[in-house]
Amino acid sequence: MGAGAVMGCLEEKLRDALHEDGRRCLEQLLNDPAVKGPGDVTQPGERCHAGRPNTVDSLFGPLELRRNYYSRNDPQGGRAPLDQSLGLMEGCTPGLARLMCRAGASEPFEDAAQSLREYSGVEMSGRRIQRLVQKLGPDFERWNQSQPAPTALPQGTVFYAEADGTGVPVRREETLGRKGKGEDGQAKTREVKVGVVFTQSPPEKPDPAPKGQPAKAQAGGPIAAKAAALTPSEPAPEKRPKRTPGSTRYVTTTDPCQEFGQQLRGLARQQGMALAARVVFLGDGAPWVWELARICFPFALLILDFFHAAEHVGLLTEILFGKDTPEAEQHRQQWVHLLKKEAQGVDRVIQLARQAMPKGGKRRRQTQKALAYFENNRDKMRCWDYQQQGLFIGSGVVEAGCKSLVAPRLKQSGMFWSLSGAENILAIRCVLENHQFNQFWQDRFPFPQSLPMAA
Repeated sequence: MGAGAVMGCLEEKLRDALHEDGRRCLEQLLNDPAVKGPGDVTQPGERCHAGRPNTVDSLFGPLELRRNYYSRNDPQGGRAPLDQSLGLMEGCTPGLARLMCRAGASEPFEDAAQSLREYSGVEMSGRRIQRLVQKLGPDFERWNQSQPAPTALPQGTVFYAEADGTGVPVRREETLGRKGKGEDGQAKTREVKVGVVFTQSPPEKPDPAPKGQPAKAQAGGPIAAKAAALTPSEPAPEKRPKRTPGSTRYVTTTDPCQEFGQQLRGLARQQGMALAARVVFLGDGAPWVWELARICFPFALLILDFFHAAEHVGLLTEILFGKDTPEAEQHRQQWVHLLKKEAQGVDRVIQLARQAMPKGGKRRRQTQKALAYFENNRDKMRCWDYQQQGLFIGSGVVEAGCKSLVAPRLKQSGMFWSLSGAENILAIRCVLENHQFNQFWQDRFPFPQSLPMAA
């Protein structure tokens, strides 16, 4: 056996020994007769069973906890005040439950059990992790909705909201009566709607000209001459917007659009939307997204995601100039450039497409249908104006959320979810993605937590 193998063996044995010492120490501490939880007295109609054993799993291994159990003859059953005071859940200590939730929300349950075994030496079944996740998922959801709103935002802050949806494979009973896109017409997925809000810090003000020097745009100077030569279609250097660090918050649901809209609006209000100088709603052009924005964000500036618009430019040029032809690619590049860099880019694209439209036939009808996308969203595609104002023109944040929040955990091969199971997983993953997982546990079990000692 090599030195490396010996070292690895020593580390594992030492870890096991430390776990055993920690298990015994914790077991002795919790079984001290002086340790009592609130309400650990006999109430009228109850019978006390002193020292009733209960096996509890911890980060150090199984503990035998002997505590008072109070029984009574009613449907509510008995109670163990010390169990409640210690925060035991599904027979686990809070420290172990925290790891189980994180592991179960991050990877398949059996893989999560293996990760716990490898990383911490804790033996736990995947089924038990699943039960705990399903039990605590609603608590994560309620906690996420109850966070306090900020009392102020920096002056000039821009507030953004985005929405999108992605399909998740579900059990057959979750798709009864629903039409699918496949040849058999049977739905196999349900849509998970993802919403995100974040803020953009106020744009930095340009540096003032040093004393004794003319301003950059002073008349007569070379810089002023170039500025005067700029046309409305020639944008100034692009202002790259930046998200405020730590401001991104996600919400997910399988509920219909109306309920989802209220949840997203609630999240926006919770994060200080009313305090922002400006509100922007970014969407991909789907009708339900704009309807949600109209109802729940009536005062927001609506912006269509530039990359979806560019995709539709490609579809339009394929209809007009042929699929996979050099002419179609050339026009696609030119029209995408117009859309992004020209002050009236969307109007110019519509004009050029109409000039190239056939006088009749199938291609004309297809072109008219494709152009309807640009005409219906004309007021949301002023990319040049938005960039000059330093605003985001892409909805990549919510699209990234669909990929990072939903797909890695719920869309793996062989998975079929119940709606409640998927929502419980997503509730925990939202808190993880919002970087609030530790805060959830701190709020649930404030530290330090003291246990009353018997007199």
